[in-house]
Amino acid sequence: MSFEHKPRILFLYGSLRERSYSRLLAEEAARIIEEFGAEVKFFNPRGLPLFGAEPDTHPKVQELRELSLWSEGQVWSSPELHGNISGLMKTQIDWIPLSMGAVRPTQGRTLAVMQVSGGSQSFNAVNTMRLLGRWMRMFTIPNQSSVARAYQEFNEDGTMKHSSYRDRVIDVMEELYRFTLLLREQVDDLTDRYSERKAAMAKQSESTA
Repeated sequence: MSFEHKPRILFLYGSLRERSYSRLLAEEAARIIEEFGAEVKFFNPRGLPLFGAEPDTHPKVQELRELSLWSEGQVWSSPELHGNISGLMKTQIDWIPLSMGAVRPTQGRTLAVMQVSGGSQSFNAVNTMRLLGRWMRMFTIPNQSSVARAYQEFNEDGTMKHSSYRDRVIDVMEELYRFTLLLREQVDDLTDRYSERKAAMAKQSESTA
């Protein structure tokens, strides 16, 4: 595994509440993966417009896309609202395109998904994020975190209480860290597609005809 530089991990969270448990969960996970040796950055979604409501030159859209390009891996942390991810979480993902010219800002990145619930444990949000991660051509790791009754699982200072839920977050961050390092040298080979090579060759033939 290559350790030339620290794995670059981007965190997205899906709530703007003052005491947002999806943000607190992301912050706890960030502290953990930093201890493993990763470099982390957060995108603050406050001020991000609804998808399509502003041009993609909007500063918050540009910030989000630049962070996605910077990252080698990502963590998506959403509350479960009405049985699914929050609109804010989906808006962030919608603003990240599959491609920007010849550059793909998500392809080949690793991804870990996490959710918080106000009631009993559920997996609706993480399942939706898995679907979206696959659509964005990301390598979503097998492990995941779902924290039930999240209001009971955090201390006043925002840190997570010691519990089986926190143990699972450690497991997820450890796995993300390892997968990101393992895939680092293999991403180009793993994302090389026949259909894209064929299209590129056809375009080249047209330009030289």
